[in-house]
Amino acid sequence: MHKMIYLDNAATTRVKPEVFDAMRPYLEEQYGNPATSYTFGGNINNDIETARQTIAGFIGAESKEIYFTSGGSESDNWALKGAASALKAKGHHIITSKIEHHAVLHTCQYLEKNGYEVTYVNVDDNGVVDLQQLEASIRPDTILISIMFANNEIGTIQPVKEIADIAHKHGVLFHTDAVQAYGHVEINVKDMGIDMMSVSGHKINAPKGIGFLYIRSGVYIDTLIHGGAQERGKRAGTTNVPGVIGLAKATELAKTTLSARRDYETGLRDHLISRIETEIPYSRLNGHRTQRLSNNTNFCFRFIEGESLLILLDRAGICGSSGSACSSGSLDPSHVLLAIGLPHEIAHGSLRLTVSEDTTLEEIDYAVDQLKEIVERLRSMSPLYEDFVKKQEAK
Repeated sequence: MHKMIYLDNAATTRVKPEVFDAMRPYLEEQYGNPATSYTFGGNINNDIETARQTIAGFIGAESKEIYFTSGGSESDNWALKGAASALKAKGHHIITSKIEHHAVLHTCQYLEKNGYEVTYVNVDDNGVVDLQQLEASIRPDTILISIMFANNEIGTIQPVKEIADIAHKHGVLFHTDAVQAYGHVEINVKDMGIDMMSVSGHKINAPKGIGFLYIRSGVYIDTLIHGGAQERGKRAGTTNVPGVIGLAKATELAKTTLSARRDYETGLRDHLISRIETEIPYSRLNGHRTQRLSNNTNFCFRFIEGESLLILLDRAGICGSSGSACSSGSLDPSHVLLAIGLPHEIAHGSLRLTVSEDTTLEEIDYAVDQLKEIVERLRSMSPLYEDFVKKQEAK
């Protein structure tokens, strides 16, 4: 097998042909600025509002509650900084978890430097937030709880509705980063009690550089980007028209295929997990075994450095990841894996493989076959592994 095998769909996805076709007219023919007053721009603005309605309908929201952004990181920043600024008279305390995406964690660190206090709640060894600690952490001055819907590294899905119920019982706003969950899990923001939700298009076959922040009607947060009247005066900047149209089309496709796609991806995921656990000794599945995204697998291999593993997989034509694409330049072990209790030496040997509806069983089997050979090769060069095996044999 010589073609590239792409197993890093949690990092980004390809733009589907149907999405590109929907976008193309807005790059070549209907290229006007929707903020203009003449008909050419006004007609485009109508198409944007139709796209907004499509996206809102997918999550049980109203179109006026959808604010287009450049993606998940901007949406996370806006939700946290906007709420912190708008509610500073009420309090300066925010609660999040230790396994959030860096777009949330680094924003919290920024807020801490500016007079806010942040509590980082623990998760169990499956990556599920400790609800008792979460509720016990709420104070009279708590203004926001931000817990991700599903983890981008280990795929664990959080009990979002229960978290929202806890927040609202104490009069606290609830924000969730749903970048990995959108299009993969049924989400109804009203039923789940979500006040704000971040989404990025490039995780569901839309282009990079487009996303949205859902803000429930009645929730007020300060503006993050000033300079224009776009997005009802809440987010300045010329509208990314092709991106908006592409996100709406990708949402339509995700809605139509969600159930069948999830079943197919779950089958591939479980086959991948089964083969690795059966055929590669001293491997550990990270994340909840069943309460996880259908396309996500994350393993640690003892006595292996993840960087070496990725390089050799790449030579075999396989694209994988050691965790979040946003921290791929870091040599530190994953903060998520450390938070679920793994020691540094094991956390360093992590591998995330994420499938899509385009992935085939043949590709999965090839990837596992190559992975087995690579792990064996790397371990054969490890004196620590050699000593470990001798001790095991001596028992």
